[in-house]
Amino acid sequence: MMKIKLTIAYDGTDFHGFARQRGLRTVQGTLEQTLQRILKQPVEVFGSGRTDAGVHARGQVVHWTQEKGPPASRYPYLLRRALPSDIVPIAACEVPDAFHARFSVERKTYRYTIQRAAVEDIFTNRYCWHQPQPLDTELMREAAQCLIGTHDFTSFCAAATPVEDKRRTIYDITLRERDTYLDIYCTGNGFLQYMVRIIVGTLVDIGQGHLKRDIRDILQARDRTLAGRTAPAKGLTLWEVQYKASDT
Repeated sequence: MMKIKLTIAYDGTDFHGFARQRGLRTVQGTLEQTLQRILKQPVEVFGSGRTDAGVHARGQVVHWTQEKGPPASRYPYLLRRALPSDIVPIAACEVPDAFHARFSVERKTYRYTIQRAAVEDIFTNRYCWHQPQPLDTELMREAAQCLIGTHDFTSFCAAATPVEDKRRTIYDITLRERDTYLDIYCTGNGFLQYMVRIIVGTLVDIGQGHLKRDIRDILQARDRTLAGRTAPAKGLTLWEVQYKASDT
């Protein structure tokens, strides 16, 4: 048996998220169908994590096992010819049996992009949240620093999240300004459903003066209703997934 690790990018606009769903177009489902045509056998693809409908990826990582088939180095070429244009294979390699795209993850980085121009740019609006109102980015940076560390993020995830343990570690949140765009990079050991989008929505509400509550109090309350809005999916990109060198 051979285990293949594949890094892909995709435009999530026209997908109902990453995870396979009957009757719906998803990234996982599309990959499995395409690989099945290439390998002439059923293939189960495992991802580093699920992205919601409308969320994009620059560096999503998946793996699958095969008894026979092309060498790993051939897959980027083969898949570029076979996949739809909104999924782009970047690189592939063979990995040890112990590797798992999800369970071997050491850290993930998401990027959220906000466009602050008065008029929305038609050429980037599939990938940005248009917020023309002024933002106090220094206030946002100060609030973001309070989220770094290991916390219970109940206040910053979907209320219906089925996961019992909502403790996660955030290693870094960085705000970078470029022209009329504001990129928010969030790196952690894992994220709950809507977690990054709620963090971003809360920071924007703070930056616009709509939310005055101390973000540390929001964390400690473990109450979703106290945090800010959920930023739209289209501004979010799974930017990078990192593994220990020994795992790959």
